[in-house]
Amino acid sequence: MKTDVISLDNKKVGDIDLDEAIFGVDVRRDILARTVNWQLAKRRSGTHKVKARADVAGTTAKPFRQKGTGRARQGSKKAPNLRGGGTCFGPVVRDHAIALPKKVRRLALKSALSAKQEEGKLVVLDAAALKKGKTGELLKKVKSLGWESVLVIDGAEVDTNFSLAASNIAGLDVLPSQGANVYDIMRRDTLVLTKTAVEKLVERLK
Repeated sequence: MKTDVISLDNKKVGDIDLDEAIFGVDVRRDILARTVNWQLAKRRSGTHKVKARADVAGTTAKPFRQKGTGRARQGSKKAPNLRGGGTCFGPVVRDHAIALPKKVRRLALKSALSAKQEEGKLVVLDAAALKKGKTGELLKKVKSLGWESVLVIDGAEVDTNFSLAASNIAGLDVLPSQGANVYDIMRRDTLVLTKTAVEKLVERLK
């Protein structure tokens, strides 16, 4: 499928043929949801923890005698039902990651790219490069292009000046092609790919 290639000055500088096997597949919303959940689960640190009965410092002596007090029997001051005791079934340090096959992940990335193309929110850029890493200069270009929530994906390496200028602009994310992922693509309204990024993604997903 033919798509226009534009410059940062919002001028058409050519066109590019996008591979339909990557940018024209049927969008699987269920696969997208599974992959986003997988990414967010992997991101969780899982370091939350409470003190269980065995972790509470204190005496191991029986608090009071078994019979004759009129109170319920107790064997330890560290029991969960007593003040200062351990927590029962509380969170512990663990890995929240879930398994997701590579084929599903590849299909999800293709679906994300195809979804943006289908919605008309995929833009192909000639190059994401600036002579100076000035935020004001890039901000003018972004406003002229009408971008408010955008992810820019470049080739193997992102232009240093472009990355510096973009780091101060809210709603503008920049990633190299190997960092392209479903979550970041779907969380932004517009997806911008450089010509180099298109080539790298086709190599990666073929």
